[in-house]
Amino acid sequence: MGTLIVSATVVLVVMGFNDNVLWLAAAGLVFVYFRYGRTGSGSAAPSSGGGTPAAGSAPATYRAYRQRRDQQARWERRYRRERGQ
Repeated sequence: MGTLIVSATVVLVVMGFNDNVLWLAAAGLVFVYFRYGRTGSGSAAPSSGGGTPAAGSAPATYRAYRQRRDQQARWERRYRRERGQ
């Protein structure tokens, strides 16, 4: 993904010598890449709520933390109940 962004930026910069708007497009592409594209999870933008965070990631808010903690406690109680422990 990074190679594609770098090549597109270089092409826009080279073409920008004829049309200055392409310089702005190149700057915008670099900005969007650094702002949203470097998550490392394979998605272009971070997910916003609506589910549980990925394993090992910290919740965005305390409310999300509490919901995740309570869900985990419910799963553990259910597991103990079903397994007879």
